[in-house]
Amino acid sequence: MEKYRIGEIAEKMGVTTDTLRYYDKEGLLPFVQRNAAGRRYFTEDDLGYLEVINCMKKSAIPVKEIGQFIEWCMTGDSTLKNRLDFLTEHEQGVEAQIQELAEQLAFLRWKKWYYARALVAKTEQVNQIPGTTQVKPALYQEYQKTLIKQEK
Repeated sequence: MEKYRIGEIAEKMGVTTDTLRYYDKEGLLPFVQRNAAGRRYFTEDDLGYLEVINCMKKSAIPVKEIGQFIEWCMTGDSTLKNRLDFLTEHEQGVEAQIQELAEQLAFLRWKKWYYARALVAKTEQVNQIPGTTQVKPALYQEYQKTLIKQEK
């Protein structure tokens, strides 16, 4: 089985060697072996674990919880239910984050449309109730109509 140095794995995974060392220090890499000189080396088998760790980190799962998951993986089949439950719980969290981000993106797009319209008119007042800084009540509906036209 081919062996990879930490730099090679870091490059392959798109992370830094410092990140991998941190993961090791935090106990996330119990599967990693060391050579006679004490240097870490990785195998193809380790890539699957690293992908899981990387995904969980990007999903904002705390390091301690990732460590627990990896420990369950190392324990074996007796922890399959724990792992499934863990992933189910965190899947729901990621879905909630996606929903929240989708709402934020929709709002940013609305404001982008608002300012593009103002730029064409050379004044933000085109979007406002005369004499105020309040947005015209029907303006958001007008924006929504442009979205429907774009979908067609």
